[in-house]
Amino acid sequence: MNSLVLAYLGDSVYELYVRAYLVNKNIGKVNDLQKEAVKYVSAKAQEEFLLNLIDNNILTEAELDIVKRARNHKNNHKPKYSSIITYKNATGLEALIGYLYLNDKKSRIDDIMDYIFER
Repeated sequence: MNSLVLAYLGDSVYELYVRAYLVNKNIGKVNDLQKEAVKYVSAKAQEEFLLNLIDNNILTEAELDIVKRARNHKNNHKPKYSSIITYKNATGLEALIGYLYLNDKKSRIDDIMDYIFER
């Protein structure tokens, strides 16, 4: 499957996890929820999480292949708020989440997201 399509889906799944996590922290104001969410969903934050996952050998070889394929995918999109490298790394994380979701590996998504939330 096209890695950008995986990233498209993964973006939604990732954001749902982040929103559920923040709501469960009992943050009562939507504005505060949004401020906290940016710490997880920005391209810069996603890049940092991905690089941390890689540096700490959290991802399997198959998962790394998905990430690399997404990072290397030709894309004419020019990001507004980040560098191309940052954007591609964020896309790699989103593609991984999308791939895991489509392959019914919810427990693996849970593991990865728990690791991210502990950072």
